[in-house]
Amino acid sequence: MKMKPMTVIVIIGSLIMGIVASYAIESDTDIIETIEISEDEENDDLFYKIVDTGVDSVFTDKSIVSELIDTDAFYGQDAHYTGNQPSYTDNGDGTVTDDVTGLMWQQTMDQKMTYEEALNYANESTLGGYDDWRIPSIKELFSLIQFTGQSGGEVAKILYIDTNFFDQPIGNTSIGEREIDAQTWSSTLYVGQTMHGDDTIFGVNFIDGRIKGYGLQKPRSNTVNKGYFRLVRGNEAYGVNNFVDNGDGTISDLSTGLMWQMNDDGNTRDWEAALDYSETLSLAGYDDWRLPNIKELQSIADYSKSMQTTGTAAIDDLFNLSEIRDPNGQLNYGFYWSSTTHQDGRSIANSASYVAFGEAQGKMFGDILDVHGCGAVRSDPKSGDDSNYPSYFGPQGDVRYVYNYVLSVRTIDE
Repeated sequence: MKMKPMTVIVIIGSLIMGIVASYAIESDTDIIETIEISEDEENDDLFYKIVDTGVDSVFTDKSIVSELIDTDAFYGQDAHYTGNQPSYTDNGDGTVTDDVTGLMWQQTMDQKMTYEEALNYANESTLGGYDDWRIPSIKELFSLIQFTGQSGGEVAKILYIDTNFFDQPIGNTSIGEREIDAQTWSSTLYVGQTMHGDDTIFGVNFIDGRIKGYGLQKPRSNTVNKGYFRLVRGNEAYGVNNFVDNGDGTISDLSTGLMWQMNDDGNTRDWEAALDYSETLSLAGYDDWRLPNIKELQSIADYSKSMQTTGTAAIDDLFNLSEIRDPNGQLNYGFYWSSTTHQDGRSIANSASYVAFGEAQGKMFGDILDVHGCGAVRSDPKSGDDSNYPSYFGPQGDVRYVYNYVLSVRTIDE
């Protein structure tokens, strides 16, 4: 595919999106930087390659199974499609290069720090002899997650990151933390607010396999909150979408090489039915659609949008998502299924991950609140009696719908 040279403008600070030639990039200083990407570099490779989840196990809604064929229920899940497999190089100097994305990462994180401290820390770092380190965007950070992890409750089990290459701390229980309190923060500030008006930053929890928003202040003590930060450098265009409306109900992302269903069909489904819908979908002359894995699905989230600020879902305006009414009767957008089993809880087969393009709500002390932010990644039970939902689960009363929407995906032909 032939593409014209492009310019990307990076604006860093509170989350601002610079757009030139249909491209936008998140970043985090007050400096405006122009990045030129040559035609040769673009034609050479995709610059927003989605790293596969690493999942090779096959699940029903109740258990792990040995295999499924394409006529079986639950066919079309994550393990049935092999993407860009995770691959890393330990550079021997405290850095690790992701061979898929081209990003270079800090191997061992420092102690927890505030967001402002992390900005200074990144600016002053000369790790590996480089002085261009930055805090990663939420999309850069999510590229490291592997859904071979397992979790449940407040304890660490199998981590959601490759510990052969990356050191990942867990929460310090000796000071009252839970083992899952080891979240890694990004540079992506939530453009809305969570809870009762909390300024919020998005992070990835590599202990329990989720994206959510974390308050920059501790609400009880009104002191500055702290998180872990893993610095990154290189490929500053990673996470930048280049959407093209194909005029046939589909959208191509020329950055990732994926084609998307433009509109959901307005129907909600449990996970088994969602897999079947995508596997049997015929759209725009293509019949190789599938339910996206969670990293593919998160790649189309637009963190410059929120219900509170733009009144829209956190996704590009080219997409048309179904509006819903939340349990309070207020306008929101639903959850969208991925093909990825979230191996969390007592039974590791029971749940699958979703992206909340609308507010990721919970019920706390009787109030329905945006507890995680638009663009959060959570999970729902794969099946259940629809008369029992919505229900509420966990310490923040996460809303569970179980019957969720679908946006199907396919890989653009070479």
